[in-house]
Amino acid sequence: MSENKDQETQFPVKQTGPKREMSRRQFLSYALGGTSAFMAAGPLIPMIRFAVDPILQPKGEADWVKVVEESKIQSEPQSFKFTVNQVDGWYESTPTIEAWIAKDDSGEIFALNPTCKHLGCTVNWNNPKFPNEYYCPCHDAHYTKLGKNLAVAPAPLDQYEVKVDGGFVYLGKLHPNELV
Repeated sequence: MSENKDQETQFPVKQTGPKREMSRRQFLSYALGGTSAFMAAGPLIPMIRFAVDPILQPKGEADWVKVVEESKIQSEPQSFKFTVNQVDGWYESTPTIEAWIAKDDSGEIFALNPTCKHLGCTVNWNNPKFPNEYYCPCHDAHYTKLGKNLAVAPAPLDQYEVKVDGGFVYLGKLHPNELV
C-alpha cells in the first residue's frame, strides 16, 4: 500500500471535470441558425451585386462632343449649348451643357464652364457693371476673359479640353483652368 501512495505522489493523476457534450437543443439551434443565415444570404447577394456593380465597371474616357463650326468662334466669348451622354450608375441621361468659347490673343480656341466657383451660379459675359468680364449676379464675383478670378470667387473658372477637327470645335473633359 505504501508503494501506491509513493507512486501517486510522484505522478499525480490529472483529474478533469465532467465532459461537456453538446445537447440536442444546442445542436438544433446551431444547425437551424446556420441554415437560416445561409438562406438569408441567397437573396442578399444579388442585391449587393446590383448596388456594387457600377463601381466595378471600368470607366471610359470622356467622349469628344461636336459643339460649333470653327468659323463662328470670335475673340469675344460666346455661349454655346450642347448635349452629352451621361451615365451615373444605372441611370443614363443626356443633359444640356453650356460653354463659353472664344479665341485668346494668340488665336487659340478655349472653352470655359460658366459655373461660378463661389456658389455655383451661372456667369454671363460683358455685364454693364463689369464690362469685358464674366460676371456672377449672385454675389458680384467676376472673372477675366480667360476665366481668372478677380473678386469673391476662390478659384478661376474651369476649362474644357478643346480639339478642332474638320472645321468643327469639339469639347472634351472639364478640368481646372490652365490659362491663368
